[in-house]
Amino acid sequence: MKTICLYFQVHQPIHLKRYRFFDIGNDHYYYDDYTNESTLRKMADNSYLPASKTLLQAIEENKGKFKIALSISGTALDQFELYTPDVIESFKALAKTGCVEFLCETNSHSLVSLINKDEFVRQVQLHREKIRKYFNQDPKIFSNTELIYSDQIGNDVFEMGFEGIITEGARQVLGWKSPNFLYCSGSNPRLKLLLRNFRLSD
Repeated sequence: MKTICLYFQVHQPIHLKRYRFFDIGNDHYYYDDYTNESTLRKMADNSYLPASKTLLQAIEENKGKFKIALSISGTALDQFELYTPDVIESFKALAKTGCVEFLCETNSHSLVSLINKDEFVRQVQLHREKIRKYFNQDPKIFSNTELIYSDQIGNDVFEMGFEGIITEGARQVLGWKSPNFLYCSGSNPRLKLLLRNFRLSD
C-alpha cells in the first residue's frame, strides 16, 4: 500500500472596502466587514464544513490510520472566531481524533520571512500561540507562505524550534530527483525538508 502525506492549507484574506480620495482624513476604518462575513459564511457552508466532515468520517472509518496535516493562517482563524465559530469547532473535532497535525506559519500569511527576521519571529510566535489555544498542539513543522524557502529561512525556522519545513518540490531545483522523499537542509542537516509534489497537488 502506498504511503502519502496529505497537507491542506486554509487561508482567508481580509477584504478592504472601497476607499475613495475624499475618504482620506475622514474615514479611518478600512475593512469591508459585510464582504468578509458574507464571503466567509459562503466558504464555510460550501467548503470548510463539508471538507471537515468528510475528513472526520475518513479518520473514523479507517480507525486512526488516515492522517493529515492542516495549516490554517492566523487571519483565517481570527475571522472564523468572529464570523463562523462553527468552522473552528469542526477543526477542533478533527484535532481531538489525534490524526491531524496542525502546522505553524506566519500569522498573517505574509512574506515577512524575506524582509525582517524579528517580525518573522514575532508572527510565527503569534501563530504558534493560536494553534496551542485552539487545538492544544505545539507545532513541530513549519509551512511558510507560498512554501517559500531558502537556507537562511531554514536556519531561522530551526532556531525557532521546528523539526522540519514544507517547501516547493520545484523541478528546476530537484532536477532528476523525486519530491517524494524526505530531504534535509544543505546548511543544517538537522532540519527536515518535506517537498510538495506539484504534479499531484494544487
